[in-house]
Amino acid sequence: MRVRTFTLNNRKEIISKIVREVLVLFKVEVVGRQGEADYLQLSVINHRLPDTEDGRVVIESELMLFDRSGLATSFVRRGTGALDEREGAAVNRLIKLNLYHIFCEELDMPQAPWGILHGVRPTKIVHRWIRGGMGEEAIIERLQSDYACSEAKARVIVPMAFRQLPFLAQSDEKTVSVYVGIPFCLTRCLYCSFPSNILPGKKRIAEFMTVLEKDLLAAKEAIDHYGFRVQNIYVGGGTPTSLPDEAFAEMLNMVYNAFYGPSIVEFTVEAGRPDSITPAKIETMKRLSVSRVSVNPQTMQAKTLHRIGRQHTPEDVVTMFHALREAGIPHINMDLILGLPGETAEDVRDTMEKVTALGPDDITLHALALKRGSRLRLLMEDQHVELPSDEETRRMSEVAMAYVEKLGMRPYYLYRQGYMSGDLENVGCCRAGAEGMYNIQIMEEHQTIIGIGGAATTKVVDFRRKRMKSSFNAKDLVTYLRDIDIYIEKRRALLDEAYGNPS
Repeated sequence: MRVRTFTLNNRKEIISKIVREVLVLFKVEVVGRQGEADYLQLSVINHRLPDTEDGRVVIESELMLFDRSGLATSFVRRGTGALDEREGAAVNRLIKLNLYHIFCEELDMPQAPWGILHGVRPTKIVHRWIRGGMGEEAIIERLQSDYACSEAKARVIVPMAFRQLPFLAQSDEKTVSVYVGIPFCLTRCLYCSFPSNILPGKKRIAEFMTVLEKDLLAAKEAIDHYGFRVQNIYVGGGTPTSLPDEAFAEMLNMVYNAFYGPSIVEFTVEAGRPDSITPAKIETMKRLSVSRVSVNPQTMQAKTLHRIGRQHTPEDVVTMFHALREAGIPHINMDLILGLPGETAEDVRDTMEKVTALGPDDITLHALALKRGSRLRLLMEDQHVELPSDEETRRMSEVAMAYVEKLGMRPYYLYRQGYMSGDLENVGCCRAGAEGMYNIQIMEEHQTIIGIGGAATTKVVDFRRKRMKSSFNAKDLVTYLRDIDIYIEKRRALLDEAYGNPS
């Protein structure tokens, strides 16, 4: 199928992207089914009509479907912007909303749970409206009318955004978090598209540790220079605990010595999988005041663990969890994935029974995101590996959320990705008082995050110019090790641009 869009105030590239987002949402690749007209071309024409008397943008969108004979079927929808919208934002939203309504109302496509809320962080819109003085019910109604968001999803993110306010208020211009990326794993999971490497030999690990120390010390120097207060330390990856015991202890000692202090609220280590955990690593984390550990079984179904390339059993997850509890780790998070190949809602029910029986403090439910770089995507294309349908994945989400709510947990952070099963989301839920501060800060982008290590990202919030800029360490390990001085300089320049000389 060809997609043709017309310019609107010289916005051709942006409008084309918007149209494609709607087509991806509805999985429109080839229009027409057996027994129906076989459409060969889809065209979208958007017109900017005169603004309303009070200055609101008006957009008319026409969707045209051409059959083999060249005859066109046309659908038209008109939308009006809001008074508090920027012009460009209104144009983009209305084009997307018009097309969404045409697909749902004229072409009988099922409504999407999130409507046209395509971005990674849907709560950012909610926070903007909160700052504008809108109340909870008014925002819920606005999400439904302006973004075609379902009431169910609106009633997840709006109360959640209000609950986040006290946590976001604990940060200011001088408060930062530190992310340390350890880009190694013991094996690569079937669905994984993250920039991680299979754990190398001693020589390459030693080289990485030397470069990591240089990166850490440069970040510490910048923090001291600007008088920053470190609120959260997050050691992620990869799987940090895939390092050998001695290297893990060396790494965590470096992190602790560089950044731990009285301002720390949270010190998190992603332990990930039980085949990477040892008593020595648990003792190291306990000794160095790690307050939060992520245990990520993804599923408690043995057949699925084998299928996705995990070399552990559900029983190993239980053993690991109890070992961390007995060591006195204050906060244990568990990650699960909905929509894994071969699973059903009943498999998820069994997984939730086993996970909730352990009594974790925080459960994050991820909807499988089928990324281009994953082996799962390749297997689906080459060997026709079947995934659960969108409807089944949504049933999985309903089952999982029912168990979470039964534990008294509530959502506290949420983000979305492209190509997510069931057009769902990743949502973190916790018991009261167990909110992961780093998760809130990284998702809401109210705080500077200093990234260190392989594939790490530094996100600098410029409070004066009210914007955020990022710098990225190389995803490729060889490049990161070779060009560390370049990445340190990029990070330094970004901080200097936003913060200038300290007063």
